[in-house]
Amino acid sequence: MTKTDLIEKVSLKTTDLTKKQTEIVVNMLFDSIKEALATGDKIEIRGFGSFRIRNRRNREGRNPKTGESVSVPGKRVPFFKAGKELKELVDGKMEV
Repeated sequence: MTKTDLIEKVSLKTTDLTKKQTEIVVNMLFDSIKEALATGDKIEIRGFGSFRIRNRRNREGRNPKTGESVSVPGKRVPFFKAGKELKELVDGKMEV
């Protein structure tokens, strides 16, 4: 599902919002999540999951062409952990 598909699906389920208004809401939601992660905050959506930042350490890697050892610097990466309800739904133990 793409963001456009999501906007379409949400706008069909809501009678109060137009597709354009729904797009604004979806974009605001994604922007809020990105801003929170950029500042190091954790986002928890009960029944769905949580987003947070994980820190990767420096490590040694290899250049695949030469086999030479190279230093890979550490970095911060976004991480999503699915909630219990989402896991059960995906596993088929729960109905939509």
